[in-house]
Amino acid sequence: MQEKIRINKYIAQSGLASRRGADELILEKKVRLNGKIVLEPGVLVDGRDEVTVNGQKIVHSKDFYMVFYKPPGYITTKSDEKGRKTIYEFIPERYQHLKPTGRLDKDSSGLLLMTNDGDLIQKMTHPKIKVAKVYRVAVRGRVSIKQLERLAEGIEIEPGKTAYATSVLLEATKEKSEIEITLYQGYNRQIRRMMELIGHPVISLKRIQHATLTLHGMNRGDYQFLSPRQIQELKNHLKKLEVVPKV
Repeated sequence: MQEKIRINKYIAQSGLASRRGADELILEKKVRLNGKIVLEPGVLVDGRDEVTVNGQKIVHSKDFYMVFYKPPGYITTKSDEKGRKTIYEFIPERYQHLKPTGRLDKDSSGLLLMTNDGDLIQKMTHPKIKVAKVYRVAVRGRVSIKQLERLAEGIEIEPGKTAYATSVLLEATKEKSEIEITLYQGYNRQIRRMMELIGHPVISLKRIQHATLTLHGMNRGDYQFLSPRQIQELKNHLKKLEVVPKV
């Protein structure tokens, strides 16, 4: 027999809203249970029930999936001995158990997927699955197409470690170039080290996409929970990447 819980807790565990936010949705008559409007936050439900908010079906889970737009100047660990600012200053206390799926260094900005789903983190960061990460990068000086070809061919960033990157030149002047770079690896400070080695130090670096996720409609410091559809799209995408082609 499945355990029944209060409907406001059920909604909160889906990541759609806090428990107080769920109470407000119920008061606004935006929540339905098996097709009927819910009038009390204490109504009990379980996984066999259909709960909708504004017509959207709620997927009940104890796993949370959040996209966070990291500003530059913050580190991605929860605490720091040096007293540096961390991304958890932006995240409500009840979600501070969520971990970033792949990190961004202190000076970089952009998309971080935060979750407590360990299996998803493992798949998103596993080197054999090769999940794409897309960055918008500004570097010093005019980058040539020949130099971008070097990135694709591979650059040894340290003995025995070769890094690769697919790139598109967006704009180039004598002082600065803008590049879109896609990585399928996850070496520490990979882009910064690669660009340094070809003579174009990074000015700014922002991750704009990770797998199926983007920063669309977000500002620095914002966070958004993934919708059930986004979660399923992400998991389907990873499942396709896990398939090994037959030889």
